[in-house]
Amino acid sequence: MATKHFKVGDHVSWNSEAGHVSGTISKVITSQIEFKGYKVHASKDEPQYEIKSDKSDHIAMHKGSALKKLSS
Repeated sequence: MATKHFKVGDHVSWNSEAGHVSGTISKVITSQIEFKGYKVHASKDEPQYEIKSDKSDHIAMHKGSALKKLSS
C-alpha cells in the first residue's frame, strides 16, 4: 500500500483509544526525532505528522497510513 502524504494545514482524522479524533497537521517530520520521550522514525519517503487536536491542545504524532484527510 502506498504511503499517504499530507501537508501542513491539512485537516485529518485518526483512531485513538478515545475513538475518532480530528485535527490539523502542524508539522511534517522527515527525520528521526524524540517526541514525548519516544523516538519517532521518519524519513522523506515515510514522514510522520505532528497534529493539533481540534477539541483540545493535545499534540499527536502519526504516520500517514493512520490518517484520513477530511474535506475542508
